[in-house]
Amino acid sequence: MHEDIFIAGFGGQGVIVAGKIICLAAMGEGKYVSHIPSYGAEMRGGTANCSVVISDEEIASPLIPSPSVCIVLSTPSLIKFQPIVRKAGLLIWNTSLIDLKPDRRDIEVLDIAANELAELVGSYKAANMVALGALLKRRPAIASLAAVVECLDQAVSARHRELNQINREALARGYEAA
Repeated sequence: MHEDIFIAGFGGQGVIVAGKIICLAAMGEGKYVSHIPSYGAEMRGGTANCSVVISDEEIASPLIPSPSVCIVLSTPSLIKFQPIVRKAGLLIWNTSLIDLKPDRRDIEVLDIAANELAELVGSYKAANMVALGALLKRRPAIASLAAVVECLDQAVSARHRELNQINREALARGYEAA
């Protein structure tokens, strides 16, 4: 198993922490991981993305020119990153905030109302967890849902840990929705 995952949105959507959580969960299950965060000029509201590689074998390069999986949480991210998804790859897009539809026909496209589902469990801020849950359902070899839930307290900063019950519920909603 080898997955090149790209997660993109704007600052404040939890893009970087979602990548960190995937890595911690996969590492806990004995896989090799790589995580490269990237922030725009502004933290909240600017661009944010991360590259994550998960593999059963050592990772030769953490760079991802063409991801096998791409999660986009904002319209600019869809516009910028949809074209680089590998043929037959997976694109998960947030229908709650993105007003364009993906137009690729050579990839698997998963529509997920991430913000709406997150609000149902208590906070739109858990949209990243909804998307992560959907990813785990579609690509179960990356990590188990249980492993992701188990590493939440380690991955989420102390000031946001009170949201982990919402995060667990959001993960489950995304998993079910996928």
